[in-house]
Amino acid sequence: MLSGLSQLRVLSSIVVISLLVIAILGTALVGAQNEPSATLEGFAVLPADTFAEGPASGAFIDPTSNLNGREVPFASQPVQGVSAILPADTEGNWLIMSDNGFGAKGNSADFHLRVYEVNIDWEAQSVSVVSFFELSDPDSLVPFPIVNQDTEDRILTGADFDLESFRRTADGTFWFGEEFGPFLLQTDATGRILRAPIPTPYPEVLAAYARGLEYVQAPQNPAFVELADDAARNAAANHRTSRGFEGMALNTSGTMLYTMLEGSLVDDPFANRLLIQEFDLATAEYTGRYFFYAMNSFSHAIGEMTAINDNQFLVIERDGGEGNAAVFKRIFLVDLTQAGPDGSLPKRQIVDLMNIGDVNGLTTPEDGAIGFGEVFTFPFVTIESVYPVDASTLLVVNDNNYPFSSGRRPGVDADNTEFILIGLNEPLELDMGM
Repeated sequence: MLSGLSQLRVLSSIVVISLLVIAILGTALVGAQNEPSATLEGFAVLPADTFAEGPASGAFIDPTSNLNGREVPFASQPVQGVSAILPADTEGNWLIMSDNGFGAKGNSADFHLRVYEVNIDWEAQSVSVVSFFELSDPDSLVPFPIVNQDTEDRILTGADFDLESFRRTADGTFWFGEEFGPFLLQTDATGRILRAPIPTPYPEVLAAYARGLEYVQAPQNPAFVELADDAARNAAANHRTSRGFEGMALNTSGTMLYTMLEGSLVDDPFANRLLIQEFDLATAEYTGRYFFYAMNSFSHAIGEMTAINDNQFLVIERDGGEGNAAVFKRIFLVDLTQAGPDGSLPKRQIVDLMNIGDVNGLTTPEDGAIGFGEVFTFPFVTIESVYPVDASTLLVVNDNNYPFSSGRRPGVDADNTEFILIGLNEPLELDMGM
């Protein structure tokens, strides 16, 4: 009879075989396509140097790093790092969520965590900021020290949390997925924290790789803040840096969140499988139901997970390249009803973001720019927002990592935030529910 550990190893081997088959099938099915995978139906730009009122920021950025010609600190708050998008209450407007700021806990203590309302003028190809709200913890529900610990408003910053996804529920509250914990955060409509951050459990199948910790914990988790250095924190954590809740979907019935880790546990030998877990909004607890998404490569990352109905979800998967080095930027569809016995999810490509037909002439080839013209591409290192406008149209937005990324005009200028409408070759089974 096999020991418990041997049984776990056999089960894990079955899981990895399933995931590898899925990844191989995903690559084979998408293949090399000569025809555009979709059509560019709209193109609009929020300029890189867009700022909103607020205190100076960027004082902790290394001034010797490549800032694409910008100087730090900035006089106020840059509107950048878009990591998720939702419809606003005002028709035609959208809510965009910024991430932690400047890419790391150590350089983002003066970046306020915000959600902006923007207006997109597709005809003028422009995006303008309408308003914003900030995340705050005036009721001291966050149980660990924050940057603005001793202020009345306790505004949250990019040194406190790294927001990467958000959803609004029927009661008007927001749920945010973040990476430093990773945690789930709930706020009211104004960004006020409503409960203590919720830690991330893991299923029993991953227990052997959890390093004895009760939860999934990244090196930036507050539990490790007192350790001597980054090496000690990495050794103590069971999860990878900046690989928390990059994607988080709300099913269209509005009852369940589906949280998706961007990376595997450090000791998991099957490093291309990403854990998806179901979270019940009625009980504010994880249900124990889980799935695995297989990336085509361990070197890839995911950018978002968005529901199109109660069982099907869009997932952005990307490589780490930008500009001429950008190759793999794609949107896949997964269906929870097709999960294997081990929770592995088959996936089907919906869009290749490096092969979009601009038949409407919305962009014009430009010296020094990549991806404008007849074949439109989205050559950004991070693409983190997708929302189904209707069954045949997706809204996709890049994260411009201001002031660092330069994928559209490499070595020439910092990236703008680009909003694109993509017309699909085949409609989705869309049910917007609530």
